[in-house]
Amino acid sequence: MQKELKKLPTHIAFIIDGNGRWAKSRGLIRSLGHKAGLSRLEKNIKECFYGYGIPIVSVYAFSTENWNRPNDEVNYLMDLFRKYLGKGFLKKYPETRFNLMGDMSGLPEDIAKKAQNLMDLTKDRTKFILNLGINYSGQDELVIAVNKIIEEKIEHVTRQVISDHLFTRGQPPVDFMIRTSGEQRLSNFMLWQVAYAEFYFPKVHWPAFNSKQLYKALLEYQSRDRRFGAIKEEKK
Repeated sequence: MQKELKKLPTHIAFIIDGNGRWAKSRGLIRSLGHKAGLSRLEKNIKECFYGYGIPIVSVYAFSTENWNRPNDEVNYLMDLFRKYLGKGFLKKYPETRFNLMGDMSGLPEDIAKKAQNLMDLTKDRTKFILNLGINYSGQDELVIAVNKIIEEKIEHVTRQVISDHLFTRGQPPVDFMIRTSGEQRLSNFMLWQVAYAEFYFPKVHWPAFNSKQLYKALLEYQSRDRRFGAIKEEKK
């Protein structure tokens, strides 16, 4: 499949929506939808990295607003994150640098420690980057960046200065943003980084967004004409 795709994104981002609806449509409880969603996430990340060679993957896993969900659902999600960020992570994603996007101070202490440990252990890896958004808000990310700039007493602020103070500092912007389940909004995800990204909104729920769906999305990306605000001259 990869040989058929002449143009691939350098940085792909996923809003993994529809776990609960996927479960409900099958008569299952929501927690099983989240479990299936995590399994699908692992498969899709590996396919992006090792199947297509896409070097950077960003995932919206848990927003700051998600704390408003029922306690049992939040607790179940936190347990999934504990397992996902455990010892097996390093073997699952060799050559991958892990980067947590989000306010770690608002996470359970043990999860924050696991995330920080992975960031420390993988900081020298350069082939792939996985940005995982947990307790993440795009608006909060910008506020945090501005406050850091103020603390550093930087007087002349440029786009590059702001980029250098985001959770994704040193990385290129998002090229391709995919949100599953048919919803057509960003929901406060990577507001700065998606300024010129292409968007794709398949109706399929995240647990059903399999390798064929990923290929279909990347095939759609081939047809996008990315102008970045410029006028493209027609060939004579």
